[in-house]
Amino acid sequence: MSYLASSDGTILYYKDWGAGRPVVFIHGWPVNSDMWDSQMLHFANNGFRAVAYDRRGFGRSDQPWNGYNYKTLADDLNAVMTRLSLEDALLVGFSMGCGEVVRYLAWCGSSRVSGAVLIGPVTPGLMRTESRPEGVDPGTFEGMREAIRRDRASFLAGFNPLMTGSNRADSAVTAEVLNWLQAMELQGSIKATVECVTAFSATDFEEDLAKITVPTLIIHGGDDRTAPLELTSRITAKLIKGSKLAVYEGAPHALMLTHGERLNRDLLEFAQASHGNKAR
Repeated sequence: MSYLASSDGTILYYKDWGAGRPVVFIHGWPVNSDMWDSQMLHFANNGFRAVAYDRRGFGRSDQPWNGYNYKTLADDLNAVMTRLSLEDALLVGFSMGCGEVVRYLAWCGSSRVSGAVLIGPVTPGLMRTESRPEGVDPGTFEGMREAIRRDRASFLAGFNPLMTGSNRADSAVTAEVLNWLQAMELQGSIKATVECVTAFSATDFEEDLAKITVPTLIIHGGDDRTAPLELTSRITAKLIKGSKLAVYEGAPHALMLTHGERLNRDLLEFAQASHGNKAR
């Protein structure tokens, strides 16, 4: 297995498949890089170098007590980019992982990046505030944190059907897939799982989004019930100049599990179109 050290010494596990232009995948909450296996295989089989890593506190990476904020998480992504000497990269984030992509581009710049894809993003902000009155009640997220502290396995057993849409009559998501998700999720530390709820719910990315200059594709499920389209991607697309929004009508949050073939086609097409194009 492969590991690298972030700037504060935290050891991050990563996968590095194939050869060619790099595509870097940043996973969602509360899973790990294994969620991207189908996409990584697709890209590696099509002449790209597919890289994914486990966020600190999750999967096979270290479980430090601190650092579950987007400044540190963006530093971790920067460590992956620099330690692996990645250039002309496409960054692909899912859900919470979109926050890492956005903050990295805003704070570290785009010299190593030629495009970005945000799938089911949590940006520009989920929590209700004075400036975002349409947001989610802060009590909802405190309830999530308390449920995780009390009985994480039971919380996840209820959350995963909502994330995948497996609680719908027409869902093709199997019990085996749900078991796979929960096995990934329980690899993470409970501290990281709780702290990251605060990070993805309370962080405001509005200023960061306005700083993004690379070609950006935003993909969202039209019936996403964990990161609602109108609260997230609709606004995100307006804040990233020149971005493109693709809505998968009727789809839930975890598109890689429910619309994998379509997602792989769209990602590959965008990757090929954005190659070497770092400015509009």
